[in-house]
Amino acid sequence: MFWNRKKNQEVPEEDTEAVVSPEQETVETGTTAKESAEDVLEKPIEAASEETNEDAAAELTEEAPRQGFFARLAGGMTKTRDKLAGNLNNLFKENEIDEDFYEELEEILVMSDIGIKATEEILERLRENVKKNHVKERSLCKDMLIESIRDQMATSDADFSFEEDKSVILVVGVNGAGKTTTIGKLAYQFKNRGKKVLIAAADTFRAAAGDQLATWAARAGVEMIGGKDGADPSSVIFDAAHRAQSRNIDILLCDTAGRLQNKKNLMAELHKMGTIAQKEYPGAHVEILLVLDSTTGQNALSQAKEFNDVTELTGIILTKMDGTAKGGIAIAIQSELGIPVKYIGVGEKIYDLQRFDADSFVRAMFEGEEAE
Repeated sequence: MFWNRKKNQEVPEEDTEAVVSPEQETVETGTTAKESAEDVLEKPIEAASEETNEDAAAELTEEAPRQGFFARLAGGMTKTRDKLAGNLNNLFKENEIDEDFYEELEEILVMSDIGIKATEEILERLRENVKKNHVKERSLCKDMLIESIRDQMATSDADFSFEEDKSVILVVGVNGAGKTTTIGKLAYQFKNRGKKVLIAAADTFRAAAGDQLATWAARAGVEMIGGKDGADPSSVIFDAAHRAQSRNIDILLCDTAGRLQNKKNLMAELHKMGTIAQKEYPGAHVEILLVLDSTTGQNALSQAKEFNDVTELTGIILTKMDGTAKGGIAIAIQSELGIPVKYIGVGEKIYDLQRFDADSFVRAMFEGEEAE
């Protein structure tokens, strides 16, 4: 006997068109929004291969590295920190706070990928604090500088409220930024916190994108809905939203195309996806997160501006912070666009992603000392 979700009753085995095996993990679709939700739900699901399941098991049983997340973050920001530390230490050796001091500090911050606008704001706050507290010595300015940046980068519980609501998360970003691995890591985190998670593989234009995401879905132990190569991405979102609603999914994670033919097409496609998600999964919060490669520095800021121009980003995910990360770019993005950094990744393993914490970030950037 099989279970017919249309009528909520058991049906004879010969009614095979209404069958979805609970043991299978991913479903491939390529439907248009004109197809009914019931048709979508009755499509057969493609099982993951034994090889994929073995890889997933190995990934999940592998122990986390002895070195803590903060230590890896600090290690990844060595390049930024070394550039800052030597220059700042020399700058703060002198006593007198004058215009030369502010000019030298400005140059140091800009050269650390913090950016001109963010640097100007940081210096303005520092000047105000120096004047307000009647500070006369440069050495006392360092803590004030660090505290100012920490306050600027701080996130609140409200920034992560979507984690507790029914949510559709559209994950955007250019190819190569780490979008696919990030979605897998988020799925793993949410599932481990007791959330029902579904992944939608709507990046149907990039070759093998669906296969790569299916591997990560298997690692995370969550279901995935995918589309045929070249299929309408919004049709995948349509299918996934219906499945999410029917199964009372908590988090629907949607991979999206990193690039379309032009900016206008990208804007139209992202807007269409968001509209479909809201319509077909009523009551769900829609979150739009941009994945950025932290090693690209000012190029990451340019990407953030471009994507924010075509869609209203709600957060940033910084990846590859375990390599030659240019950490100052996080400050530049937050300052210039007012978009909070919400997650930070320090490696390729499934557990190598955490909520952004301003205190840990600033310590890794300026001090590199693990507080454990």
